[in-house]
Amino acid sequence: MVPADIPLDRLHDVIQTTLGWLDCHLHAFSAAGVDYGPPDPDFDLGLDHRDGRKATLARLAPKPGDRLRYAFDFGDDWEHEILVERLLSAEAGVRYPSCTGGSGRRPPEDCGGPPGYAFLREALADPDHDEHARMLDWLGLASPAQFDPTAFDVDEVNALL
Repeated sequence: MVPADIPLDRLHDVIQTTLGWLDCHLHAFSAAGVDYGPPDPDFDLGLDHRDGRKATLARLAPKPGDRLRYAFDFGDDWEHEILVERLLSAEAGVRYPSCTGGSGRRPPEDCGGPPGYAFLREALADPDHDEHARMLDWLGLASPAQFDPTAFDVDEVNALL
C-alpha cells in the first residue's frame, strides 16, 4: 500500500526496497504511451522520459483497475505491471508504504531477468548441474537449502520499507 500522491521516483524506491534490489540500473514507468523516469543531465542516453519526480501514481492511474508498467534494468529486462486495486483512506497508526502480502522469493539483482532467475533456480535445485557450485558461490550460500524459491516474508519486507 502506498499513498496515491506518491511521486514515481519514490514509487521506484519502494519497488526496489520491496525486491531487495540496490537501484543499480535504469528504470522507467509507462502509462498511456508515455515513459517517466529519472532525469539524467550528465549523460545522453537517448531516453525520452518525462521527469518521474513530477508525476504521481494518482495522476497516471487514478482509479481501481488502472495499470502502469515498470521496467527495470533494460539489459535484464524486468517488466512489472502495477495494478491499482483499491483506493483507501489512510488509517491512523498504519505506516506507509506497507506490504500486505506476496509470494515467492525476491530474485537477486543482476541474475539475468526472468530467464536468468529460472536458470538460477534450476541450477541450485540440481547438485549435478554444471553451474550449481558457481551459483551457490555467486549468492554467497553454503548450501542450496538456504535458497527457498517459494519463501516470502512480509515482515522482512515491511522492516525494509
